[in-house]
Amino acid sequence: MPLLEVRNLSVDFKVDGRWLPAVSDVSFAVGRGEIVALVGESGCGKSVTCLSLARLVPEPAGRYAAGSVLLEFGGRTLDTLRLPPRELRAVRGAGIAYIFQEPFVSLNPVFKVGDQIAEAVALHRPDVADVDAEVVEALRRVGIPDPARRAGQYPHEMSGGMAQRVMAAIALASRPELLVADEPTTALDVTVQAQILALLREIRDKTGTAIVIVTHNLGVVAELADRVLVMYAGQAVEEAPTAALLDAPAHPYTRALLAVIPKMGGRGGKLPTIPGSVPAAGDYPPGCRFAGRCALAASLPAEKRERCLSEPPAMRGLAPGRRCRCHHARLDA
Repeated sequence: MPLLEVRNLSVDFKVDGRWLPAVSDVSFAVGRGEIVALVGESGCGKSVTCLSLARLVPEPAGRYAAGSVLLEFGGRTLDTLRLPPRELRAVRGAGIAYIFQEPFVSLNPVFKVGDQIAEAVALHRPDVADVDAEVVEALRRVGIPDPARRAGQYPHEMSGGMAQRVMAAIALASRPELLVADEPTTALDVTVQAQILALLREIRDKTGTAIVIVTHNLGVVAELADRVLVMYAGQAVEEAPTAALLDAPAHPYTRALLAVIPKMGGRGGKLPTIPGSVPAAGDYPPGCRFAGRCALAASLPAEKRERCLSEPPAMRGLAPGRRCRCHHARLDA
């Protein structure tokens, strides 16, 4: 049994009186000590999938239409989508902790950062005798210099990189089984991005904490992840070990994502792009959701392309550890 197993997760949001699918039939697993990256363009359902792990999608504006999220926690296998509120509160933080995209939105501006870390310690580790010492150690663990002084500061007194490290300190203070990092390097300069990625890797290596990282940056994926789940229009379209996916992507969308990355030494010409945009949740086509933008579909004979346009593809295995949602994908394509 993996630490986390997501089975056929579907999440809808109510818009103008009708339910629209934000996430459709997503399945994946995370092993202990493993780093799994969720990749895709904005609007593909990555963040909604991650919020669903601890049932953080607000209800009744949203609903869990199908599926389960199974977490090994406290010697039991729990479905977080069906836990009673008291048990769910225990899972949030100690079972699954989050580093969100914008630290200055997530941190409370009127409380010192040390107090915010202390709250996580008191809630999930009531056996800790010296909370102040634990707060200082939490800040030291994430590489913040002079942690005793920093604990007495407010969020606005810190840089973006420092605030992101405080978010990591709060998350780790609960000693979680799984850490979810949602775009943790967005809006940070490249030097600080590298520091945050190194911190996440160090957290995994030293504590054995499993990590799910949400990103649209394939450079981050190559640097950090063991496995990758590529998402498009609310669906998982490809899953593979990182090296295998980067060397031989199977899904046309994955290949398109890799093709648009600027290459070192490139000279002249326009950068390649993926034509069109991700369809809105209420406008998903009847067949493959990527078919209208797909170079492979456009190159197929009419009868084969018609299948792409009319028949939704299933997620199917291509090789051990590799799955793909495409009628025509092959590893030797």
